[in-house]
This record gives sequence, structure tokens and C-alpha cells, in this order.
Amino acid sequence: MRDSTRGAQLMLLSGAAFAAMGACVRLAGERGIPVLEIIAVRAAISLALSALAAWRRRVPLLGRRRGLLLARGAVGFASLAAFYYALVHLPLAEATLLQYLHPMFTALLAFLLLGERPGLGALLCTALSLAGLAAMAVPAVGSGAEWPALAVAAGVAGALGSGLAYTLVRRLAASEDPAVIVLYFPLVCLPATLLLGWRDFVWPSGSTWGILVLVGVFTQLGQVALTRAMQVETAARATAFSYSQVVFAALLGGWLFGEWPDGRTLAAGALILAGAVANLLCRPAPGVGR
Repeated sequence: MRDSTRGAQLMLLSGAAFAAMGACVRLAGERGIPVLEIIAVRAAISLALSALAAWRRRVPLLGRRRGLLLARGAVGFASLAAFYYALVHLPLAEATLLQYLHPMFTALLAFLLLGERPGLGALLCTALSLAGLAAMAVPAVGSGAEWPALAVAAGVAGALGSGLAYTLVRRLAASEDPAVIVLYFPLVCLPATLLLGWRDFVWPSGSTWGILVLVGVFTQLGQVALTRAMQVETAARATAFSYSQVVFAALLGGWLFGEWPDGRTLAAGALILAGAVANLLCRPAPGVGR
């Protein structure tokens, strides 16, 4: 019998861990650590842990569809770089909220690449997400004083990349072990960051090293909690609780950086999250709308 509270507890833990990861990225950026260096440290930690997990499962580390796996890793790297750039240059809650545009992009890409016709939920998600994005970003960018347009564009690009990564994972799930799919993300990220950013890397101080390590630790904690929640809870309920990350990010942003969301952000957040929930609740049953 499913524990009625265990899944919720794990998803709340996951949301808190990912929000803490975002706060650590922001702290590292404020200390002058380049985005690619932050990703490199995270990727090194994730690569070691992911390789160990795949080895324990006794699965071929390089997988079968290596071209598609490399593409998933490359898309994930580009998406993460854009998301981290937004985290460093935007308020924490707003950068996190932009990432939750990914259900809209996932629905669109699933239609274009997988031939999955969008249902009512996907259409509502798209409309509400676009309305939320306009309500949050257009006034701020238009004023020229609040948010850099490039940072907002990076946040949207990060969500688009996440949607494409999720679509590729769906394509790979039929033939690849989950441990291998996860492994390819840091396997691509680490050499890419070293190749593209090593000239700008700086040697962190002792406390900054701790912050960088915490980026990897909180990421791993969030992923493990998310995976375990999916094992004891329905996907619908687990996904609904995942939106707690936005709440945790808002609280951390206010506590650590004095960035309490204003009315515009709250209204935009309500629209974006309503779109994500609509996509979840109106999802057709298997075999319907294909």
C-alpha cells in the first residue's frame, strides 16, 4: 500500500533541495565564479555519482543509442547554462519561475518531434504560460531598470532546453536504462565547460568551494528525492508537489538576498503554475488523443 504522505514529503524535500541549489548558484555567482565553472563542479560531482549508480546496476555505461544520448547531454548542458545565467542575473524566485515554462515547451516539442497531439491541458498550459511570461517579464524588461533582457531570454531558453531534454528522454526511455540517460548529462557537461570556459575559471576561496560543492550536493539530493517520490507516489501527485520549488525559492530569495516577490511576480506565477497544473489535470488517458 502506498504511504499517503511519504511521496509528498519526498517531493517537498526535492523542491527545497533544488531551490537551495539555485540559491547556492546565485551566491557563487555573486562571489565572481563564472557560470561554466559552477556547472563544471556540479558536473564532476554528478558524473562520479551517476557512474557509480550505473556500475552498480550492471548496465553498459555508454548505452545503445549513443548519438541521441549525446544530443540529450548537449541539450541539457545548454539548458543548464542558460538557467544558471538567469539565476545569477535575476531574482531567485523569478528565475525559478521562468524555468516552469518547460511544460509548455514540452507539449509543443512533443507535438513537433513525437507526433503527440496537444490536448486541452496543453493548450491551456500554453495560453496561461504565455500570459504569465508577459505579465512578469515585459514590464520589467521594458522599464530598462529592473531585469536585463538577456537574462530573461536566458531563463526562457533554459525552459525551452528543458522541454527538449524531456522530449529526448521520452524517446530514449524505450531503449536505455535510466542510469545511462542520467550519466550522459554530466558526461557531456564536464568536458564542454572545460573546453569553453577554462580561460575564465578562477580559484575559489575556502568558503566558496563549500558553496560550489553544495550546488552538487543539493542537486543530487533533489534528484534522489524526486526519483524515490516517483516510486511511492503517482506521477500526477508527485508533479503537483514539485511546484513547491517556486515557494522555497521565493523564501530563500527574500531571506538571503532581500528579493521578496512583488504583486506582478505573484500574479505571473499564479498564471504559469495554473498552466502547469492544467496540463497535468487535463492529460488524456493512455491511448486518447494520439
